[in-house]
Amino acid sequence: MRKAFWALTALLAVAACNGPAAVDPSSVAEATPSQIARVEPLSWWTGMKTDLQLLVQGPGIGACDVAVSGSGLRVKAVHPGDSPNYLFVDVEVVPKAKPGTYYFVFSKDGQSFKYPYLLQERAAGSAQRGSYTTADLIYLIMPDRFSSAFQDNDSAWQGGEYIDGSARPWKVPATPDAVDRQDPVARHGGDIQGMINHLDYVADLGATAIWCTPLLLDNQPYESYHGYACADYYHIDPRFGDNALYKTFVEESHKKGLKVIMDIVTNHCGTAHWWMEDPPFKDWYHVNEPYMQMNALFSVYMDPNAAQVDRDRQESGWFVPSMPDMNLDNPFVLKYFQQWAVWWIEYAGLDGLRVDTYPYNEPGPMSRWCKAVLEEYPQMNIVGECWDYNIPQVAYWQKDNPNPDGFNSNLPTIMDFPLEHAIITALCEDQVWWDEGMTRIYTVLGQDFVYKDLSHMLTFFANHDHARTGDILRRDPRRMKLAITLLATLRGIPQLYYGDEMMFLERKDCPSHDGAKRIDFPGGWEGDNTDLFSEEGRASAPALYASARDLHDYTRTLMQWRKGSKALQEGKTLHFLSRANVGASNITDNTYAFFRYTDTEAVFVYINNTEENRSLDWDHYAEFVQGPVQGKDVLSGADVTLQNGVVVAPKSALVVAFAR
Repeated sequence: MRKAFWALTALLAVAACNGPAAVDPSSVAEATPSQIARVEPLSWWTGMKTDLQLLVQGPGIGACDVAVSGSGLRVKAVHPGDSPNYLFVDVEVVPKAKPGTYYFVFSKDGQSFKYPYLLQERAAGSAQRGSYTTADLIYLIMPDRFSSAFQDNDSAWQGGEYIDGSARPWKVPATPDAVDRQDPVARHGGDIQGMINHLDYVADLGATAIWCTPLLLDNQPYESYHGYACADYYHIDPRFGDNALYKTFVEESHKKGLKVIMDIVTNHCGTAHWWMEDPPFKDWYHVNEPYMQMNALFSVYMDPNAAQVDRDRQESGWFVPSMPDMNLDNPFVLKYFQQWAVWWIEYAGLDGLRVDTYPYNEPGPMSRWCKAVLEEYPQMNIVGECWDYNIPQVAYWQKDNPNPDGFNSNLPTIMDFPLEHAIITALCEDQVWWDEGMTRIYTVLGQDFVYKDLSHMLTFFANHDHARTGDILRRDPRRMKLAITLLATLRGIPQLYYGDEMMFLERKDCPSHDGAKRIDFPGGWEGDNTDLFSEEGRASAPALYASARDLHDYTRTLMQWRKGSKALQEGKTLHFLSRANVGASNITDNTYAFFRYTDTEAVFVYINNTEENRSLDWDHYAEFVQGPVQGKDVLSGADVTLQNGVVVAPKSALVVAFAR
């Protein structure tokens, strides 16, 4: 809830704790971990637009005066938390500040101690970095289930130290959730180095960007593998690696032509987060006693008939009992998450962000969060998970959408859940009526007028929260190819979930669960009998993966070709739906055809979702092009003439590129 007193707090600075503008730290002892447990952000840079506000945690630190050495930094104001063990320090980085280690000196009752803080030079061109666009294919990886390079980081940690981007080492907490590959909800041991080892596979597939599910410390005692219950926002989970290795992963990805998108969660943390025992403010997160479950009613934000109690529950209820709901109406919480996102982009060299459970956040603060990130990085793309199949409610969350209530999310890109649902449903239907089968896709795209910016729609047919597409499509590789074809050729920014290029299936040796769907990539672990990362392994795969080689090569052909197609990356769409000539039986033909085009090139796509051959009625498309057309069959590489009578086999696609 928005607390009224924060408006007053924003106008007041607790100046009594300010020390002199500069100090000589040489005569002051360095703080021990018992005096200062942590300072966040871990470091900062010159030339940033984002204001710096340090969170300082330590016993009784809230009563300290604060000063800083050198002339590059200046303490503007300090704000103690409700807990005496926190102090928030507003710091100015002066325009001509020099990089180096500065010392913050904390004083109380005649005693002083110092803390080193690293100010680095910002990389040239950092603010103008590009991001992912419709020219990209995003490959979604769940790191714990992708590949394990290091076995020695799999077991439960009892503590250790790393130096990884901060001026002081970080104490690694114990991590109780150990590895057991037979348990679908336990850790399986995948890590960052495992992903680095297989970047060639991802790039060869035709992907140009990688989205990893969260890699930050998730220290829940059970089911921590997915990473969505964060226990430390500034450190990579030690079972994946450390901050330095993550930075290396980004650098190595860039060498392969792959952008990196970080998956972040602002709505909730985990109950194992270090601040849960002693939060900085009483309303740092939404206190939930008795427990209140969120209601997943995204409509309450734009519904003129919605009761306030329903909106309150949506904003303040917890996602699940293990994930406390953060209170972004508290300006210190919002500031924490704004500069946290900026810190990771700058530190690791990121190319984009994905925000989990976007509409579960308070809309106003999240709009300001997006605005702050984009002010620092104007070309940065951020995609939000707005899981709703109602098209106007999805469109509501896109930046600059003309919403009747005047709300602007400042969120550039939204995930196209309505299209995902239409694709998966349509490809499962054989005997269909007017509004079923391929008509579903036609109908969804027919409402594209609702969206503000079609170039900022993330399209997909599955992700880590969905059942395996291969299972949904009845283990039929023909249907899988149709899904892949649609993903490659429809408008938007395509995202492919790891393993769907080879029709991975849910594990059947354990109870059905999200963990059973998030299967290990065969070949990613030492001793695996099957290696689907290699051409040889796919060629000799067992019966379970009998179609892996064919599907992989089909996907690679399409996605590699897509990288050079301006018609798919930038073009418009003209689509056609055929109806069966069967009188009043209300049966649709269950085919779908469309052109993607620019002024100089075009792609014709025909989807035959029936169990019969279909012959092209090329005259039906005369409003786009008249007469036969010479083109290239993208899938076979053969020259083809598009004209009446061209036969498209059952459950297959025709994709032809031609010049206009």
